[in-house]
Amino acid sequence: MLPLGAHSWLACLAAVVFAGCAAPVKAPPPSNAGGWTQDEVVDSYVFGYPLVVMTTARAAALAGADTDAGALLNTLRPLPMVETAGDEVPPLADVDTLSANAWLDLSKEPVVVSLPNTRGRFLDARVLDMWTNVVWSTGASANARTGAPKPQTIALVPPGWSGDLPSGVERVDAPSNNLWLGVRIAALDARSVPSARRMLNEVKVAPLSAYLIDEHESHAARGKHAKRERLAAQERADDPQESIAEVSTGLPANAAAVTQLDANGFFGKLADALHDNPPSSDDSHALKELADIGVKPGEAFHFQDGSAKAIAAGVTDGIKRVQTPPVNAVSGDGWSWAGDSTGNYRDDYALRAYATFSHAGAATTRDEVFPTVSVDGDGQPLDGSHEYVMHFTRKTLPPARAYWTITAYTSDGALVADRVPHHSIDSHDRLRRNRDGSIDIYVSSKSPGRMRQSNWLPTPQGPFQLVMRLFAPQPSATDGSWAPPKLERR
Repeated sequence: MLPLGAHSWLACLAAVVFAGCAAPVKAPPPSNAGGWTQDEVVDSYVFGYPLVVMTTARAAALAGADTDAGALLNTLRPLPMVETAGDEVPPLADVDTLSANAWLDLSKEPVVVSLPNTRGRFLDARVLDMWTNVVWSTGASANARTGAPKPQTIALVPPGWSGDLPSGVERVDAPSNNLWLGVRIAALDARSVPSARRMLNEVKVAPLSAYLIDEHESHAARGKHAKRERLAAQERADDPQESIAEVSTGLPANAAAVTQLDANGFFGKLADALHDNPPSSDDSHALKELADIGVKPGEAFHFQDGSAKAIAAGVTDGIKRVQTPPVNAVSGDGWSWAGDSTGNYRDDYALRAYATFSHAGAATTRDEVFPTVSVDGDGQPLDGSHEYVMHFTRKTLPPARAYWTITAYTSDGALVADRVPHHSIDSHDRLRRNRDGSIDIYVSSKSPGRMRQSNWLPTPQGPFQLVMRLFAPQPSATDGSWAPPKLERR
């Protein structure tokens, strides 16, 4: 955070020197052309951006409920499948997983989350607070070889709760009452979707009281209930209308939408959100800066007279800041990705904001890494009118214990709209290898020919970007000792 500028320091000094005088000196107003006001707006925007994204997404999800909004809380909602082309697909949609999420409310009691035996299939689950810090994830207990989690049941406990939990339920202390749960399971082709769907249905979320009641049901009752769930899951899995792209979790779409808010809209939402989601005690300086520009938790806010120009300029700069990789992000050959602090940001507000914008809902680097690139090896913007090659040696393939994928998107995050054989390349594909064991990925809007079809990553015809996802990454993916290869223009 930037310190108060000279004007503020001199104003404080003047107040001390002239204390007790009949005509106290009045501090000069901040300049609306810049100065400390604009600097603090930028800092405050970066600080508050993740909270505004999360609370906006939560409000949108509850407002869109067909039933009572409260019925959506503490309930895991599998995301329906949609076609992989068209405007309805969310930004940067992951086409290789099935997903579900839940908005959790711990204000009345703990919430229990149970994960089944995945039988070696990769499943990622993580819980975020409203500041996007990871409260809990499966990465810590994942299998060292496959990245698959162990069967487990946790109870997310609200602050100050002192009750007892059933045997075998692990206690996880939450920093606040409002949380978000995201679950993803590998579904790398259409044939794997039905089994992935059934396994996703085995993930359970319930308030503690409901969990205890369920535990006391008779074996017969539980068996009938499980049978009904299996049949319902099978019906969904057999639905011919479904394909393998997820709909929006609400987070990516809102991460982009929040950047469209003006100063009044953004800071109004932030003031409201701060009331129920107070930041860490270590964030006192950030709260001081917010108060300086007129934003206080739960209060109607107002900017100082004459500061409109500086406020607007600060918001514009703040938007640019959250969209730009911070200096401590890992980078190489045009690629950039968040570093080891992802998910556990502490006072690294720039990294937290960038991770929220680029990959809303991000877990820790034990769970995933997501390098992105929009330029070729010469620093020129990627464009589908050209052809590119990514060359992986045998020793430089993405270091992931579970699997990796590469997907092409337009500049605004849409998938390739044309009918193409596939939207991503993944480590389970039968990729053609060169004689030395290396692999070339052909990146272009046009097919590179039948002999190279298996290694072809289709792109949009105009400007595009690539996103690589490493699930259960190895340490070299985040410590800077590995980087994806540059894209060489052919």
